[in-house]
Amino acid sequence: MTPLKWFYSFLKKYRARLCLGLFLTTCIAGLSIVNPYISGIIVDDVVLKENYDLLPKLVACLLGVTFLTGILRFSYQVTFETASQGLLYDMRGKVYRKLLEEDFAFYNKKRTGDLMSRQTGDMDAIRHFVAAVIYTVYQNILLFIFALLMVFTVNTKLALCMLVVLPFTAVTTYKQSKEVKPAFQRNRNCFSSLNAFVQENVSGNRVVKAFAKEDFEIEKFEKENDKFMNSQIKGSRVWMKYVPIFEILSYSLTIILMLYGGYMVIHGEISMGDLVRVNGYLWMLNNPLRMAGWWVNDIQNFITSVEKIYATYSEEPKVRTPRTGGITTKIRGDVEFKDVAYRADDEDIVMGINFKVKAGQRVGIIGSTGAGKSTLMNLLCRFYDTTSGEVLVDGQNVRRHDLYNLRDNIGMAMQDVFLFSDTIEGNIAYGRPDCSFEEVKHAAVMADANHFISALPEGYDTIVGERGVGLSGGQKQRISLARALLKDPSILILDDTTSAVDMETESYIQTQLKKIQKSCTVFIIAYRISSIKDADLILVMDGGHIIEQGTHEELVAQGGYYAKAFRNQYGEIPYDLIKEQKKAL
Repeated sequence: MTPLKWFYSFLKKYRARLCLGLFLTTCIAGLSIVNPYISGIIVDDVVLKENYDLLPKLVACLLGVTFLTGILRFSYQVTFETASQGLLYDMRGKVYRKLLEEDFAFYNKKRTGDLMSRQTGDMDAIRHFVAAVIYTVYQNILLFIFALLMVFTVNTKLALCMLVVLPFTAVTTYKQSKEVKPAFQRNRNCFSSLNAFVQENVSGNRVVKAFAKEDFEIEKFEKENDKFMNSQIKGSRVWMKYVPIFEILSYSLTIILMLYGGYMVIHGEISMGDLVRVNGYLWMLNNPLRMAGWWVNDIQNFITSVEKIYATYSEEPKVRTPRTGGITTKIRGDVEFKDVAYRADDEDIVMGINFKVKAGQRVGIIGSTGAGKSTLMNLLCRFYDTTSGEVLVDGQNVRRHDLYNLRDNIGMAMQDVFLFSDTIEGNIAYGRPDCSFEEVKHAAVMADANHFISALPEGYDTIVGERGVGLSGGQKQRISLARALLKDPSILILDDTTSAVDMETESYIQTQLKKIQKSCTVFIIAYRISSIKDADLILVMDGGHIIEQGTHEELVAQGGYYAKAFRNQYGEIPYDLIKEQKKAL
């Protein structure tokens, strides 16, 4: 499908309304020839022949046509504006839904500011085209044709003289359309880049202030702003080059009328009333010629915007729900990785991953930064698809599961906590918006968040700033954990969820997690041994491989990476002594 066919798929819903608007536009164009015609009659029959009895009727006709034209003009403008807003509503909703369907790989390559410019500036260019450009171009084409026909009824030679300018206008319009399209593409790209830069810096304003880099960011902004300004100026040069030509062509009609039309009146080939009549049609001939360059700009701006929106919309996600027969049953929580490997951007992220977990077990994952810990969970949630091997949930490849059902059965507290600009209650209940307040509070209690939430002036009704601004890292983590727990998932993933909380809070959270362990498979990614030492299975990762796996006791006895990390965190205390102290407690 081409971009314009895709646009038409939205436009056809409003065909009836647009046809009505074009019909009203046609009526107005037809009425436009009446007043100049009557003006000619007034000059010939009323002024020159002194037939004043006709004057009241002719004036009444002029007023009636003017009044009717005003009503019709208001009607078709409302019709086109309503159609444009409806089309924009449908298109924006369709594009937004498609954006939500895109996978992680899509968002890894796209900048938020670019996507926002698709939904704002480019969408507005399309709205302007439907609301104004369509009827304006159509109306002026009709005005030119009707006026030219009326001039032919007055005098054929005069009309043919006026037709001389048309080939020059057509050639100029064609040349401008060729030059202006790349200019608009540059403009839209520079606007997207500027929009992305501003969005990124507004979101990261705390980092900018923390490093006192305001001047540095202002300098970068000025460069982006200069690029956008220069692209606009280059585009303006195209208009500056061609718009004067259209002006000259339009004024040439006036010169033709004044010189050749005056000559014909002097020699009696046409009457003075005919000259006045043709002069009345002159604006109908001039305006399309004068505005042709601007309409080319609007049309090319519209085409460029449609192409950019469609280019974003047409990108298909690589991770999709099976077309038929996707598994939608409740997940038990059995998980198995069989010879799993994942490669992205020509780099091996994880390789040769093999482990098996039964429903209700707790799995700890530990390893150095960049070892691939979070990637395993992304593969489990099918945010990405494996390059080779299989990820099995309840014995079935995750590719066979309905994508929505799979993720709906998984609760995830992500490493990068994101909170919406909503109340704390709304953030916790995000996964189950229809749950009761008691359930929200219970999840907060389990995440050890209830006490600090209750201490806030508005409690659970406190509005959280964008991305949780105003809350500490530990508070955001606990709200994120409560959000995951409230889903009552079959699989719970905690990606470094307690890194920003104190040891006492972490111990409380671990105790609460044990209460749900029988009904939920828990994966805990952590750097603290204390977070995972009680797990049924511990995976130790390094360089994309599982280098060790087993229970806490087994891994300490092996004396490898895990044992070294344990000694670094707990000191050189003999492990047997720690076991004795633990039993004593």
